[in-house]
Amino acid sequence: MLVPLKWLKEYVKIDVPVEQLAHRLTMTGTKVEGITRLGEGISNVVVGRILEIHPHPNADKLVVCIVDVGKCKLQIVTGAPNVKEGQLVPVALDGATLPGGHRITTTSLRGVESCGMLCSGQELGLTDEDYPGAEVDGILILQEEYPLGIDIREALGLDDHVLEFEITSNRPDCLSVIGIAREASVALNSSFIPPHIEVKPGVGDVNAEAKVLVEDPYLCPRYCARVVKDVKVGPSPRWMQRRLASAGVRPINNIVDITNYVMLEMGQPMHAFDLDKVAGRTIVVRRAREGEKLVTLDDKERLLSSDMLVIADVEKPIGLAGVMGGANTEITDGTKNILLESALFDRGSIRKTAKALGIRSEASLRFEKGLDIHAVRVALDRAAQLIQELGAGTVVEGVIDVCHGSLEKRILEIPWKRVNGLLGLNLSADEMADILNRLEFKVEIKGEYMRIEVPSFRQDIEGVADIAEEVARIYGYNNIPMTLMEGTVSRGRKTRRQKLMDRVKDVLVGTGLYEVVTYSFTSPRVYESLGITDPQLIPKTVRILNPLGEDQSIMRTTLIPSLLEVLSRNRNRGIERCQIFEIGPAFLPKSLPLEDLPEEKPLLTIAEYGPDIDYYDLKGKVEVLLNELGLLAEAEFVPHVHPTFHPGKTALVKLGGKEIGMLGEIHPKVAENYQLEERVLVAELELDALLDCAKEERRYKPLPKYPAVERDLALVVRKEVLAAQVESCIRELGGQLLEKVELFDVYEGAQIPEGYKSMAYSLSYRASDRTLTDEEVNSLHDNIVKGLEQKLGARLR
Repeated sequence: MLVPLKWLKEYVKIDVPVEQLAHRLTMTGTKVEGITRLGEGISNVVVGRILEIHPHPNADKLVVCIVDVGKCKLQIVTGAPNVKEGQLVPVALDGATLPGGHRITTTSLRGVESCGMLCSGQELGLTDEDYPGAEVDGILILQEEYPLGIDIREALGLDDHVLEFEITSNRPDCLSVIGIAREASVALNSSFIPPHIEVKPGVGDVNAEAKVLVEDPYLCPRYCARVVKDVKVGPSPRWMQRRLASAGVRPINNIVDITNYVMLEMGQPMHAFDLDKVAGRTIVVRRAREGEKLVTLDDKERLLSSDMLVIADVEKPIGLAGVMGGANTEITDGTKNILLESALFDRGSIRKTAKALGIRSEASLRFEKGLDIHAVRVALDRAAQLIQELGAGTVVEGVIDVCHGSLEKRILEIPWKRVNGLLGLNLSADEMADILNRLEFKVEIKGEYMRIEVPSFRQDIEGVADIAEEVARIYGYNNIPMTLMEGTVSRGRKTRRQKLMDRVKDVLVGTGLYEVVTYSFTSPRVYESLGITDPQLIPKTVRILNPLGEDQSIMRTTLIPSLLEVLSRNRNRGIERCQIFEIGPAFLPKSLPLEDLPEEKPLLTIAEYGPDIDYYDLKGKVEVLLNELGLLAEAEFVPHVHPTFHPGKTALVKLGGKEIGMLGEIHPKVAENYQLEERVLVAELELDALLDCAKEERRYKPLPKYPAVERDLALVVRKEVLAAQVESCIRELGGQLLEKVELFDVYEGAQIPEGYKSMAYSLSYRASDRTLTDEEVNSLHDNIVKGLEQKLGARLR
């Protein structure tokens, strides 16, 4: 919601800076998202009149203008083709600044001094919506009379601020200037002055000019209409155009602008029909007939269904109720008689219609949130008043008011001490009543209870909790003392799983990774990008019924594509190293079509690229995590082939013989699909398997008392023998006295037979109760060598 400050000041006295106003409104629950300063960047630009125009002595396409700027007359050279004597124009004086930081100084153009510049609309940062003719090729010609020398921002209404509000769904009353004014008056403890609405007596009888039939009173609790004759369609006044443009609404003509103005001012959407185009001069509010069509004001043909509410005449639909009018009754320059509509429609019906047809208008936005039934008539009278004041037509006497909804006042009786109990305060009933009365509640204190008449525009107020919230936000959340909750329930603690999750994240961050969060939905084309073309390998996926687009139409079954996209974005922005991880669910359907909710399998995915990063760097990070969880001794890394990963640089991760994930280098073609030229490493692990098996106990092991005996072992084995197989065999043969096994060299070359490799290990032997003798160590070492030869075909090098 955009609200110009000058417009707001018509209804509430504001004597604080706009920044302080924004702060106070935000602190009372009406959040200000931002402040825009109109005309920002424009300074020392004034209104001037062109008195004389002379040819430039040294340039055919330039002219020399004598311009009166009030205090003096200036000589200014310009090449604009549309300047004429007598015109009012914007004049940038010596030292002026324009949007974009452009500075104007006195200069010489082809030997003639120019003391400033005549400005175009584009140079002032204006469009035709800001001022008519602002986008023409040439100087901006001012169409009204202004005092010479007046600041151009004041002349064009640019000396204003526009506040942008974030309005919550429970406060549709704040989708209006008057609603914001109410809040501002309370926040500033100032007076609220609503517009005085008075419609002068009209001519004739409205019932003789038009009829209204409401066939579905549930979907339309109230419908009010007025008729205006002898309409003069034309531009609305500059002040109204300026306010509409500042609030984000494009000015069209005086009649349409008045309906939009009232909607922004009072929050009640309105519509104007060309009455002469309404068959039978009768408005019928009904459900659409199945298959009916309507061309709306955006010139699109809409196919209607029977659950949509339409405004029709006796022959055809002429508008989508609460959403958009029809082109067949549009206000045009030839319109002479109009019917003004102001109504209340069912919020759910408007929401469904707007969503089904893909239309989100300012009107539907307000109707969807629920409006005040009393405001329907008030807004209609306000529009009629503006038509009379602007001389846009003759208002016919009377109002057609078809009301099936309740106009009764809502009364709440609540124990006022309960409000203190909810808030932890000790306010008196009078203090609460003062706050509520300022919010236009009517409060009567009766002993322990408050009898509260709820204003009709506050439909969100239903009980004592809502009243407590109103008291709290005006009293000031910052003034409520901080206290711990009291009760017999023990304090909450993190579960085992939550503690382990924290530990996992701490370890990963400690290895240099950054946590990211990506969307749970993705494109069905990601499997092709991952190099998976075999239909047997493509998993079943959950398809979203109402996706944002094809690229986000299925629920993900793996986190790898999301993290590759993150890497790609970082690489495209020149980031040399990117190391990330994500913990999130993959969605695996139990059957298709869905008969039950899909399984949500938590996955831990790591992805990285950067200088000197290779497979072992990633494997090391996974091992650090497994070690922290007490699982490293049970883990196995088994070579694997997968179309997404580089052949020969990929491994399955097993825990106790069960597969829990995969890690490796991404296939170069897959990396190319994501515009990644360097080496990319990815690991994806099942989080539940890690957390369920994690060992939280840590046993203390004292420092050894006796020395270790070191031995090196160089073996020649077949290439297909894995280092993990050799190490496992060495540990099995070494028994309890073998303390440590480390691989420190792998060699293939001229001294090694074809198809074989050399692997060198450092072995450490130690006993906990004695110093080992050479004989004991040699015997154990020889036993290991013999066992390796028998089991793996290894021989000493």
